[in-house]
Amino acid sequence: MGDPSGVGPETIIKAWATTSLHAQCRPIAIGSSEVLQRAVDLVRAPITIVPIETPEQVCGDPTTLPCLEINSETAAQAPPGCCDPRGGQAAYDAVVLAANLAQQQRIDGIVTAPLSKAALQAAGHLYPGHTELLADCCGTQNTAMMLYLEKDQGSEASEGWGVVHATLHMPMRDIFEHLSTLRIFNCATLADAAIRNLKHFPEHRSPKIGICALNPHAGEDGLFGNEEQQIIAPAVAEAQKNGLDVSGPYPADSLVARTDRGEFDILVAMYHDQGHIPLKLLGMHRAVNITLGLPIVRTSASHGTAFDQAWQGTADAGGMVAAIRLAAKLARQRVPLSSVGSAEGV
Repeated sequence: MGDPSGVGPETIIKAWATTSLHAQCRPIAIGSSEVLQRAVDLVRAPITIVPIETPEQVCGDPTTLPCLEINSETAAQAPPGCCDPRGGQAAYDAVVLAANLAQQQRIDGIVTAPLSKAALQAAGHLYPGHTELLADCCGTQNTAMMLYLEKDQGSEASEGWGVVHATLHMPMRDIFEHLSTLRIFNCATLADAAIRNLKHFPEHRSPKIGICALNPHAGEDGLFGNEEQQIIAPAVAEAQKNGLDVSGPYPADSLVARTDRGEFDILVAMYHDQGHIPLKLLGMHRAVNITLGLPIVRTSASHGTAFDQAWQGTADAGGMVAAIRLAAKLARQRVPLSSVGSAEGV
């Protein structure tokens, strides 16, 4: 359910009312039935919220939304439209419960509504976001955030493209400390495995992966920085040596345009906004966040809690619908989005 103070509950209810979703999966909500009932009342949806104790109690009726309860008291007390530790605690409880159920194979995948990183930390959970929290829940280290944009939304043979992030939720000044040849290589490996699960490739063709530069003009031969020569190019060479169709580093501004034209299937961005801005510009309410490297399927809408728009009945559920469709598609394939290898000592 995400943070109950944000737009998550409303987008869940609106997505549930999208009847075509129920032909693709049997969703349940994990959160607070009291909060979801408020969202039902807000948008006047013809949906009945039914608290359940186990995910096996799913009834498959599109007019009845089963809700697996977390700490309802904490969630119901979170005030609407603002950052509050009670909302952060509720979001944490829902994510941990969902991740545990997925690892027990009692559910096939999870779709997370947005949480507030500030509220999460105010509740005492010191994670920068979903990606790091889920990695901890699953006991994995080599994870990455991927944004994916389908051009033919809902199709089993998507022609979209994605971007994987080498660094994520951190101040800009810290990027240089966390960016490494090994990290970029691992992201390229994760990107290759992920895009193979999302697009169909003929036997004779591998996914084409473009690596973004860090500096303007790819450093201009060292004039604007040497990270391209010392960190990124060696990662590209190592990935090529391991059989990946990888090239770069290229200036990010031109590489994004080339990818959207179909020259590349997926990119590796060096930092958060380098990947997020172009994907959200092209499809703010269609881009889907996928966590790579986990033993479970996890997707989410690409937007945040939107406290300024929450609980007004105006939230756009397009991102939630897209995330549910994609999670169902990945779950049907039964292929974990995990790394297929790593280069020790790179």
